Amino acid sequence: MLFRSVSAAKSALGDTWAWPNFQISELACRCGGRFCDGAYWHAPGFLNRLQALRDSCGQALIITSAHRCPQWNAAVGGAPMSRHKTIAVDILLSRQERQQLRMLAEAIGFTGIGLARRFLHLDLRPRPAVWYYPGSFDLWQT
Repeated sequence: MLFRSVSAAKSALGDTWAWPNFQISELACRCGGRFCDGAYWHAPGFLNRLQALRDSCGQALIITSAHRCPQWNAAVGGAPMSRHKTIAVDILLSRQERQQLRMLAEAIGFTGIGLARRFLHLDLRPRPAVWYYPGSFDLWQT
């Protein structure tokens, strides 16, 4: 469900927010008002998995990108059919957690897993897919 702004999402969802380690504002579009008012795509099944990942790894997950309005997605070079236009996240990585997060994400049920040098992309798609971003293959082999 798409909310046009963070404030609209907070107003509509109110006390039903069930994901203690995440805030609507960190999952909303980050275009800074250039193209939208901080649109937010609410997907409880995705959020349940994201919270399970956070609980399983026992440390904060730093989200560098989540929902993107179509214009922001284009501006940052996102794929035309990017899952970020609904709900997906890119999580900042440190070297020591790379493989652990990937294995946990697969076990929790994320079906779109993108492996980059500095982030792990996660989404839900009908058919499982794992891919490497340019220049990242060797980092994921250890």
